[in-house]
Amino acid sequence: MTVLATPVPAEAAPAPTPVHESSHKPLQGAYLRSLALGALGVVYGDIGTSPLYSIREALHTGGLAINPENILGVVSLIFWSLMLVVCLKYLLLVMRADHHGEGGILALTALVGESKCRNVKGYGILLSLGLFGTALLYGDGIITPAISVLSAVEGLELITPAFQPYIVPLTLAILVGLFSMQYKGTDSVGKLFGPVMLVWFSVLALLGLFQLVQQPAVLAAFNPWHSLTFFWRNGWTGFLVLGSVFLVVTGGEALYADMGHFGRKPIQLAWFFVAFPALLLNYLGQGALMLRNPEAIHNPFFLMAPGWALYSVVGLATLATIIASQALISAVFSLTVQAIQLGYLPRMQILHTSDTEKGQIYVPAVNWVLMAACLALVVGFRTSSNLAAAYGIAVTATMLITTVLFGMLLVHGWNWSRPKALAICGFFLLIETTFFSANIVKVFKGGWFPLVVGAGVYLLMSTWKLGRACLFQLLQRRTVPLKQLLMRLKEEEVHRHEGVGVFMYGNPEGTPPALLANLSHNHTLPDKVVILSVEVTGFPYVEPAERVVVTPLEAGFYRIQLRFGFREKPDVMGPLREVSLEGQPLCPERASFFVGRETVIPRHGGVMPYWRETVFAAMTRNALNATSFFSIPPDCVVELGTQLEI
Repeated sequence: MTVLATPVPAEAAPAPTPVHESSHKPLQGAYLRSLALGALGVVYGDIGTSPLYSIREALHTGGLAINPENILGVVSLIFWSLMLVVCLKYLLLVMRADHHGEGGILALTALVGESKCRNVKGYGILLSLGLFGTALLYGDGIITPAISVLSAVEGLELITPAFQPYIVPLTLAILVGLFSMQYKGTDSVGKLFGPVMLVWFSVLALLGLFQLVQQPAVLAAFNPWHSLTFFWRNGWTGFLVLGSVFLVVTGGEALYADMGHFGRKPIQLAWFFVAFPALLLNYLGQGALMLRNPEAIHNPFFLMAPGWALYSVVGLATLATIIASQALISAVFSLTVQAIQLGYLPRMQILHTSDTEKGQIYVPAVNWVLMAACLALVVGFRTSSNLAAAYGIAVTATMLITTVLFGMLLVHGWNWSRPKALAICGFFLLIETTFFSANIVKVFKGGWFPLVVGAGVYLLMSTWKLGRACLFQLLQRRTVPLKQLLMRLKEEEVHRHEGVGVFMYGNPEGTPPALLANLSHNHTLPDKVVILSVEVTGFPYVEPAERVVVTPLEAGFYRIQLRFGFREKPDVMGPLREVSLEGQPLCPERASFFVGRETVIPRHGGVMPYWRETVFAAMTRNALNATSFFSIPPDCVVELGTQLEI
């Protein structure tokens, strides 16, 4: 009949049993410095390449006059944006909200779900906001590789205008090469990320320092008065500039999302001692250059470099943007796996590209969709300035949602007083609402793209979650409790043949529909019947000792529960090899796995609207089968199917 390959819906499943995190080395000394170096390559790739285009786009907004007052105003806005949004909000506050070591908006949503917020009116809206914020990150994952690589390759124009016709083709070639190499994984290349980005940040600092010593007057930008008077002088145009200024903090959400890879302390160390000083010096240097030469507004980043070093800087910038792109691509892969494990997306093929690093994964379907979207963006927008118009609106929305969820966690999870939580989160909401409002005007200039992507992904995620819950309830009505089946087997004589039959079902207390179908049609059962359920916990990883729970039942029946973290591959064969039944090894390779595949038939007047049932039916048809998802050898599988209307 069927196999529930996604976890049992939260409303129907028992609360997960706490599972301890894997132990880690003490974060100190050389190990801490090693993690901090790795964080430079993975966490700070996006925000570290913002100097290529952000200050240029800010000063190009609305025909802004390139004069000392406006230059100091924009540099001041950049400095205070980095201080308030990245340093204060993310590094010092939000990163304290880790979900068993994991960060990101999905982890924050899970924390809110575990708090007293469940009893708060509008709790469902909060979870929907968290899911929508997650969906918006897919739009960011598409735009970041396109704008980063394109902005770096555009530096070739400064060497000679003859390169201009080749900017777009070269960008497309780099992106195709980048996505085509994903199947090999980032294990070997990843070892170069940290050192290369350390060189990149060093160059950022040196270029900025070289200009700063020639025009130290730019240091006046530390005074917030320049930010305030900038709006007074420029009015509406000054407000619109915020949409481009926001580009300097677009990597802020990645700091939080990648916390599970490195931990909070290494990420903070890498920011405050390397990334932040280098970025600050570079932005000051670009401001100093334009104070001396306003014509440098054409491309202030590359014009900071002396002519003899331009080729090297363009090459390093291209390498840095590739690394930044790789970080976003890997983040989207990880996000997809988490969504699958938590029941928000259907099963897909997931390849683990490293035997030692759990985070090294490759999702082919997502990879090729990302590549096609990135190539289409480059062809459609053609310049990084045009792409900048589409960039930012999705990230500002995600940051707003993060602040709202964090505020609810402070009150209902950490028991902060409402006035204190409102004062802190209200301050950030004011800043981010201003940024969001400034970015809204980009909607008709390309900002619609990440919003459409986010809305589409949210629709798919919410439809899958709702459809699986409806399907589970339907199957529950059609099945019988396992205790009732065991009582029936005592009263009826059923032929038992030698062997082990494994029946997979999401509810360990229920009877698998595949078992009922087999009993009804074949009137026989194996000597040993295993009811196997796979639970994906709210923890990233599960200790091996807590992986398997075996419960002997009656009449040769056994219940086996396997637990996996939401960042782990649910390979059922490995744990089952360690199981013994009545002193005899289970030997899963010799067992028969009875799995099911349900075909959903949309119908008018069903639980969901007809159009949504049609979407869910299409997702079900294209989901990876349970055999592949759970790594079960095909020659061990007996598949039974049924058609269902929900």
